[in-house]
Amino acid sequence: MPPIHPVIAVYPGTFDPMTLGHEDVVRRATQLFEKVIIAVAAGHHKKAMFTLAERIDMAREVVKAYPGVEVESFSGLLRDFVVARGGKAMVRGLRAVTDFDYEFQLAGMNRSLMPDVETVFLTPSDKYQFISSTFVREIAVLGGEVDKFVSPMVQRRLTEKVRSLGGP
Repeated sequence: MPPIHPVIAVYPGTFDPMTLGHEDVVRRATQLFEKVIIAVAAGHHKKAMFTLAERIDMAREVVKAYPGVEVESFSGLLRDFVVARGGKAMVRGLRAVTDFDYEFQLAGMNRSLMPDVETVFLTPSDKYQFISSTFVREIAVLGGEVDKFVSPMVQRRLTEKVRSLGGP
């Protein structure tokens, strides 16, 4: 018997920018949950290349083909956002073993703050496991090709942003 209420999952991150790996995790999450909310962090702890509004706009464009996916921003404690949206699961992407230690600690902390919310780890397809937003930004700033790592729209926005910052 299906749940009476849709199970809401929250996929948090800075998404600066959203990569094909992120998109793959979203696709996988939509196969497990009725509703997925991509929670774009204001990024107070990281220096973002793109503004919050730009990151939200790109994420919305990337996931528009996936029904049941919404994109929202958040600042402050993720717990407050998840609880306010009725989230029952938090989706986290794992690329490699090096991600696991940090993500495991984060999951433990989140369980302490949100005992009714489960953390679900999803791995992207093999071809996306090495992609990180940090690498994509660095490659773009240095004039390299990023078309294998991001959607065409994100690639275009990266090129425009790098030019506006005085890059190649």
